Amino acid sequence: MSFEGQPVSPEGCQWLYQDEHLLALNKPSGVLSVPGKGEDKQACAWHWALQQYPDTLVVHRLDMATSGVLLFARTLECQRALGAAFSTRQVHKRYVAVVAPELRTPIGEWHTIDLPIGFDWEQRPLRKIDMESGKPSQTRYCALPQLPCSSSSRVALEPLTGRTHQLRLHLAAMGHPILGDTLYAPPAVQALAPRLLLHAESLAFTHPMTAAPLTIHCAALF
Repeated sequence: MSFEGQPVSPEGCQWLYQDEHLLALNKPSGVLSVPGKGEDKQACAWHWALQQYPDTLVVHRLDMATSGVLLFARTLECQRALGAAFSTRQVHKRYVAVVAPELRTPIGEWHTIDLPIGFDWEQRPLRKIDMESGKPSQTRYCALPQLPCSSSSRVALEPLTGRTHQLRLHLAAMGHPILGDTLYAPPAVQALAPRLLLHAESLAFTHPMTAAPLTIHCAALF
């Protein structure tokens, strides 16, 4: 079973899927997944969902700058089952990004970035590639059909691990930072887009209550 949503404008969230056990929405870039510290950081996707479904429970998160599919549970049983599925890598995650400069690999040919990630204590909350004490981190990527008249590349990404900032840091480390990335891209690449061009395009998993295969998909705006 597959459910698709239409691209959403950055002004608000959009439902992609609802049933009695779980929910999914498209989170715009610039919107927190859950509340942050301080009264000015309480507006978030979870609170938006709670207004319509008071039983909404958090399952996972996306960076504030990242848009895309965000999953919630509606029961504790479902929340625990989905949390276990994420932690044991039973949820297949697909992202889309735009990077610069252009990738020189064949379109559709998958490669793996295998670089350990650790805390950058001098520039917290940033992370860094740490070959000595970083945690194992792997990302699969492949080039997608090129953007017209552009020196950048659209890239499909599949994180095999779930480290903080993993996709942004891995791509920057291989010399292809994401456009609009204010954390890991040089100023010239940051300036190429008004937002981080990273989108969580789909989640595919086994529904924890019905055991049916479920894919939730939402196309990127870029």
